[in-house]
Amino acid sequence: MAILGIDEVGRGPWAGPLVVGACVLGDAKIDGLADSKKLSAKRREILAQEIHQKASCGLGWVSAAELDKIGLSAALRKACRAAVSKISASGTPFHEIIIDGTINFLSDTKLTNYVQILKKADAIIPEVSAASIIAKVARDNYMIELANKYPAYSFEKHVGYGTAAHKNAIEAYGICPEHRKSFRPIREYCENNSSHKGKQGETAVANYLRAKGYNIIARNWKNKFCEVDIIAQKEQTLYFVEVKYRKHGDGLDAITPKKLRQMRFAAEFYLQSNELVDKNACLAAASVDGDEFEVRDFLILE
Repeated sequence: MAILGIDEVGRGPWAGPLVVGACVLGDAKIDGLADSKKLSAKRREILAQEIHQKASCGLGWVSAAELDKIGLSAALRKACRAAVSKISASGTPFHEIIIDGTINFLSDTKLTNYVQILKKADAIIPEVSAASIIAKVARDNYMIELANKYPAYSFEKHVGYGTAAHKNAIEAYGICPEHRKSFRPIREYCENNSSHKGKQGETAVANYLRAKGYNIIARNWKNKFCEVDIIAQKEQTLYFVEVKYRKHGDGLDAITPKKLRQMRFAAEFYLQSNELVDKNACLAAASVDGDEFEVRDFLILE
């Protein structure tokens, strides 16, 4: 009798998607299946390739933003049902469903009578082990790609979980769109840190500049006399960037003549302090707005 194994990955991280894996091995023989957490990353990758080649697989995804909207329980149900629907669409037969854990995410569906709930099934049921492996590899690879978009958070190292390094990055740079605002540590940070929107705006601009070929030299550079939001370099020129966030309206309205004098002083101070007085330098400003922190304008001022 064919078993459909189901397991989830990403229930507890502060950032990134929730992923549910579903797998029917059928007659496939795959050696070394185990709880994905007990395997090395290299071994998981090798096994995931073999599982996809020999078995019937499905993955269900729920983004961090959607998880915030519908809640974790609903997200687990949605991802589970999406993964199972891909198995069903493939026409692969199964006669029993085993879900790792204590909750039947297929309740109130026509499949509920086929379901058995089993704690630590990923360690003892090969189909569930396979499901946990493909889900873990898929999510980890997603987070590694995400690290290229948001390098400040080192997602490739902790894949969104609440490590000390992750916490320190949030304190330094605010949160990004992949953070789960409904999760207590992120929610409390947003509630308690009045400047987090400004930090998110700076992160959005830094990512925008990287995409345009700039190298980010420093963020939040400051001393007791002055500060600069972002210092970036492109070719042989340094750019001293002031970031202005507005939920509505144009943030560049805040670049007054007085502010421009302050920016000029900060740039000159940085150049002199680092013995770069002969370096080509420009002042620039970026405007960020909305809940999605979209970069509206990037202007070279002088």
